[in-house]
Amino acid sequence: MKDEHGQGAAEYILLFGAIIIIAMAALIIYRDYIFSVNPLNASADVNSVRSSSTAPS
Repeated sequence: MKDEHGQGAAEYILLFGAIIIIAMAALIIYRDYIFSVNPLNASADVNSVRSSSTAPS
């Protein structure tokens, strides 16, 4: 009889590692798009909301 107790855990580790590698590759490929097209500027957004809420109607 073969001892296969650790086989399931090893397969999950390999699957999890493959998912991490795919996610990292996607971030590297789309890095320029993420940072150039959609810049996150929280201070400008807060100032915009404040100025629009305090403006007289």
